[in-house]
Amino acid sequence: MKSWLRSRAALIAGAAVGLISATAWADAHPRDVVAAAAAHEGASSDPARAGIWKAAIPPAGSMHGEFDSNDPIGVMAGARIWADCSINWVDPDDRRLYCFSSATSLVFFLDAPQDYLRRARKQWRHLGRPVS
Repeated sequence: MKSWLRSRAALIAGAAVGLISATAWADAHPRDVVAAAAAHEGASSDPARAGIWKAAIPPAGSMHGEFDSNDPIGVMAGARIWADCSINWVDPDDRRLYCFSSATSLVFFLDAPQDYLRRARKQWRHLGRPVS
């Protein structure tokens, strides 16, 4: 089985586990959900820490992807869309890390990863340095 196909299968399996977990949360008592959100700073006003799902984000500066951690689909389209690398893919051929801004972007990318990377690399040369 090709490595990208294995990656896609793993992504689908992970989504199934997430669906099972979501079902368990749906049956949870409201106080349990509120307590879990509070434990993960669910009421934080800091967008980098707000929400229970932020527990999955790698510590700042710990991961660096290709294209300065910008989403390859965005780069391919000529836009810099920064990603925190919580959703990522490692190319099995050259072991490079690519970061995605959303799971939708990653799933779209996995349809033809080498084609999208070729197009993103070409576009990356034309994108200027980011404006600070």
